[in-house]
Amino acid sequence: MTSSPVDWHKRANEAARSVTGLFGRRLFFLPGTHLGGIQWPAPHWRDDVKGKLLEPWHYWWQAHYVDCLVDAGRRELGKGATPAARFNGPEHPSAGRLASRLVTGIRLRNGLTVVNNYYDDMAWLALATLRLDALAQETRRPGRRRNAAVRKTLTLQFDAACTDDLGGGSFWSKKRDFKNTPATAPVALFYARTGQRAKAQSLLDWLDVTLFDPGQGLYLDGVRLGPDGNVLIERAVYTYNQGPVLGALLELGGEANLARAAMLVEAVDRHLTVPAGGGNDGGAAAGQLTVLRCEGTGDGGLFTGILCRYLALAAADPRLPRQARVTAARLVTGTAEAFWAGRRPAAGNGNRKEQPGRLVFPLHAEDRGAPSPAGPGVELSTQLQAWMAIEATASIAALD
Repeated sequence: MTSSPVDWHKRANEAARSVTGLFGRRLFFLPGTHLGGIQWPAPHWRDDVKGKLLEPWHYWWQAHYVDCLVDAGRRELGKGATPAARFNGPEHPSAGRLASRLVTGIRLRNGLTVVNNYYDDMAWLALATLRLDALAQETRRPGRRRNAAVRKTLTLQFDAACTDDLGGGSFWSKKRDFKNTPATAPVALFYARTGQRAKAQSLLDWLDVTLFDPGQGLYLDGVRLGPDGNVLIERAVYTYNQGPVLGALLELGGEANLARAAMLVEAVDRHLTVPAGGGNDGGAAAGQLTVLRCEGTGDGGLFTGILCRYLALAAADPRLPRQARVTAARLVTGTAEAFWAGRRPAAGNGNRKEQPGRLVFPLHAEDRGAPSPAGPGVELSTQLQAWMAIEATASIAALD
């Protein structure tokens, strides 16, 4: 039995309130800024400015935090963009305004720049600010000049990363020794969404020739030159790599791209799902309830949420065959249902008070119905992942 659109809207609001309430804070107490702490509850030593400076900096987690806030902002817009529609109540900032403060916080915390050493990190922020700019335009909010400056700066970075080395694609980092799907796919999607369609298609074509595995129907991780000059393929398959490829295929459209998108959705269903009762071997017996597999903690805690974001676009795209749309919707909704079933109330670890009304979501969607165990802390990445999946399902439910 599926939940109604109203149920998913309410669930998404609860997820948004929980993540922003547990992890959100000002940067060094500066007004007009926002940032996500990497862990909740945070250790005592991170409470002061020195502790925050010593805290590991996860630029791309913050970029996906922006994207989640834009998701919430779009739902607010669907409810009239009034103070009463705000996810956290009329007395709090709108999701879009909080996302704008977060972009400011990212730039300040990153050393007064949005440029860093990883092209995939920058691509995620570029995509998020592009969506934020569209939201600002629709709601007539300020910040568009700042968003445009971010995109202009990052576009120059992407142009430098996309070379003919190794036949094409985008470098992963400033070391320029590895080209991979995690950088090439979101850069392709960014180019597609900013009107640079030929560049986007060239990157997708390179992925198809270089990193597409026809046996699985999925995209491998990356390629580098070995010490002897031979090309070495990194054959790992990650959930999140498939997501932005799918997004770029849909954005560009055309018969070939849409056919590839439909096949990619079905390949994800065959190879990147696990039984809802547990297990992580990929795939499941016919007729058994499945969810998307999750990749654990740290950076991997974001991977499945990213895939959900782009599967939701496939579920809503009338150009795809009905079966592909139904499959995409089932995967996203089932995964979000599992995250929701495993929620637990947020409680402190002895040095923090309980947080009434705030929720913590499990690491793995396959642990359906099993509450996330209480432990020393939870990471922002894993909570953003669950929030993304719930927002993606809310967007699908709103279509009904």
